[in-house]
Amino acid sequence: MQSGLYVAISAQVALQKRLDTIADNVANANTVGFRSTEVKFEDVVSALGDRKVAFVSPGSTYLSSKAGGFTQTGNPLDFAVRGEAWFGIETPVGTVMTRDGRFTMRETGDLVTLEGYAVLDAGGAAIQLNPQEGPPEASADGMLRQNGQPIAAIGLFAFTPGENFTRFGNSGLIPTTPPEPVVDQIDVGVVQGFVEQSNVNPVLEMTQLIMVQRSFENATALIKASDRTMGEAVKALGS
Repeated sequence: MQSGLYVAISAQVALQKRLDTIADNVANANTVGFRSTEVKFEDVVSALGDRKVAFVSPGSTYLSSKAGGFTQTGNPLDFAVRGEAWFGIETPVGTVMTRDGRFTMRETGDLVTLEGYAVLDAGGAAIQLNPQEGPPEASADGMLRQNGQPIAAIGLFAFTPGENFTRFGNSGLIPTTPPEPVVDQIDVGVVQGFVEQSNVNPVLEMTQLIMVQRSFENATALIKASDRTMGEAVKALGS
């Protein structure tokens, strides 16, 4: 059995997955609140007769924990998360976690995302502001005040995406377990008038893209060599 052929194919499957994640990262290099997707691979050892051959696993995706840089907008309804926490928004698929804090206030006073999804407080309820009082002022802990009076608080949630997570839209993530509200943590809060940019480094991603393409070409060359060797062996045995 030509084990090299199957090893090369497993490598191509893994490289294709890495290529897909790189393409998605590059496409979202300017997406507010986006965190890049990374892939980890493991060796899969299989016994072939008296030999053990290491294949490449298909790979598992995980979310980069590196935060993006902050950009000042001056918009009082723009918010960035300071520390490791997430905003909660209500969507047709349920509660979604996001780092995109570009919010707006409807005429009814509802605080919503640019797509119209309700922004949640720590208790999971939609935030309602007074539309007559104008944009709120936010303290570092997310408390929103209008005319000097506390009226609501932006919810911040602890959330671990885990492996093979599911995205919602460009920067949202669908939690598999109920997220926990973050309360009284001095290293977690919100910054008003700022948004968090994507944490994607386009130059690094393009460098990785070149490396993946070269590795894919090497695997293809190995497959062609194995196929050619097999053909020559068949001809030799046939004669």
